[in-house]
Amino acid sequence: MPTTFHEIPRERPLTPLLDRANTPDELRRLGEAELETLADELRQYLLYTVGQTGGHFGAGLGVIELTIALHYVFDTPDDRLVWDVGHQAYPHKILTGRRERMGSLRQKDGIAAFPRRTESTYDTFGVGHSSTSISAALGMAIAARLQGSKRKSVAVIGDGALTAGMAFEALNHASDVGANMLVVLNDNDMSISRNVGGLSNYLAKILSSRTYASMREGSKKVLSRLPGAWEIARKTEEHAKGMLVPGTLFEELGWNYIGPIDGHDLPTLLATLRNMRDLEGPQFLHVVTKKGKGFAPAEVDPIGYHAITKLEPLKAASATPLATPKPSGPKYSSVFGQWLCDMADADERLVGITPAMKEGSDLVAFSERYPARYFDVAIAEQHAVTLAAGMACDGVKPVVAIYSTFLQRAYDQLIHDVAVQHLDVLFAIDRAGLVGEDGPTHAGSFDLSYLRCIPGMLVMTPSDENELRRMLTTGYLFDGPAAVRYPRGSGPNAAIEAGLAALEIGKGVIRRQGQGVALLVFGVQLGEALQVGETLDATVVDMRFVKPLDEALVRDLATRHALLVTVEENSIMGGAGSAVSEFMARENLLKPILHLGLPDYYVEHAKPAQMLAECGLDAAGIEAAVRQRLATLHGE
Repeated sequence: MPTTFHEIPRERPLTPLLDRANTPDELRRLGEAELETLADELRQYLLYTVGQTGGHFGAGLGVIELTIALHYVFDTPDDRLVWDVGHQAYPHKILTGRRERMGSLRQKDGIAAFPRRTESTYDTFGVGHSSTSISAALGMAIAARLQGSKRKSVAVIGDGALTAGMAFEALNHASDVGANMLVVLNDNDMSISRNVGGLSNYLAKILSSRTYASMREGSKKVLSRLPGAWEIARKTEEHAKGMLVPGTLFEELGWNYIGPIDGHDLPTLLATLRNMRDLEGPQFLHVVTKKGKGFAPAEVDPIGYHAITKLEPLKAASATPLATPKPSGPKYSSVFGQWLCDMADADERLVGITPAMKEGSDLVAFSERYPARYFDVAIAEQHAVTLAAGMACDGVKPVVAIYSTFLQRAYDQLIHDVAVQHLDVLFAIDRAGLVGEDGPTHAGSFDLSYLRCIPGMLVMTPSDENELRRMLTTGYLFDGPAAVRYPRGSGPNAAIEAGLAALEIGKGVIRRQGQGVALLVFGVQLGEALQVGETLDATVVDMRFVKPLDEALVRDLATRHALLVTVEENSIMGGAGSAVSEFMARENLLKPILHLGLPDYYVEHAKPAQMLAECGLDAAGIEAAVRQRLATLHGE
């Protein structure tokens, strides 16, 4: 039985077996009797490394045995192992040559939080969002067939990720082409079935065995000669399996379903995977695991321990006390959560929709106060947006709480189902801009670019917590599609007005009057811009609206200043600064203009402050860029 740990170790644990399994080749040299001990060592080492760096670990703890079994049975990296999402892939990284680099996880120039093809040959597919693994593994299986290769393809997908339509599209296609591949469903919430135990494990071994497969094929050859007999036998088998295991849906989609089995039972995992490895056609293995397995606090609270922050070193009693941290404002997501409840109190038509981001987007209080008006559609962003469109057609006022990077998956629905029909839907877009250690797959780098080109769309960028609250009200009251994009983390601790006052649409505000240079800020870089404004005696403007742009204000600023500088935490290409340039070109306003924002490359994971400095969006970077442009204008 796996050992249960109650604390995250602060000292590096002794791992004699793990020290001999730096790669899957080395792992496969161990005896099966040693693998249980290896699992304990791997679990303890994962706890230690995540304690040093912070990061996701609950999902990884749940797949320790599964990860060992997959690499033990399959000939990775020649056999393709595709992980879904990546939260569960830390043990995979440790076993594939990156154990000594885990201390750099999610840090600048360190290893990534998710599988990445450029990082290791064992990372067969880059991952950031969920529900991609089956499609990718299917593509690899088809490629192997076209190349005449016998290599295997395995997709590991969580039960949460299986809620997305993309996963079912891939399941349907795989059976249609008869792909030789294996899908492992990691059911870590018992959301599909609780039928786990001795009988279930025994049935899995029988149903996955070569003997059973041989008998099945032999019966098919005999019965296929009798009109209708094989179809009757197939249905009988399917319904018999359905009485014992919850696989009827997958069988109907053309998959050979095996399970559910205990995902922490290594002997059963190894035997079942060996049996399924050489079976022809689409194979589906259902394993049940426990998120946070082996770490008692995470087993009790898997949501709270989905990820942890870095453990701070223990301080001696005589050590100098730490300085009192500077108070920061509430998180932007918390401001949204409070506004949602307040607006729901004022308007019974309001409903809240989220694609499986209740905690992340801070809808917990709303879901408890208004359960009948709260809709978590699971990891199904496209459905979330079209669901909102349908509601808006019949007089409901939907607010879709969604991360910027996830809204990209529903772009077609945003345009065709909401915007083309000019429906009254408010998008509260969280995690806009750079998000830090999760890296480019999770950054909200493009939303201003892809939103402002949509006709009829209202697009707003708050500079602080109070501006966010007022813009949410503005977007909610707007007749048509509206979006408010705001970053991860806390604001500058601005005073928040208690009411539900809206802003005048399309009007920016001058926060500091200067001369020579005007800084036009779209979003939370306003604080940095004000610092630069003091240094350079520049005008600083909180533009507020990307669409509609405050054209009168831009015209006035262009008339009174020698240089306009736009600042945004969005891709420069096509962003808010582009809107300013397009307007000035259209109006024949000939004035030097400098665009500051995210560069035309993917900004790699690091601390948010490091990422902003790299992009020149901190105060020092803004000041340096402005001085350089002024020097150029002056011929220096």
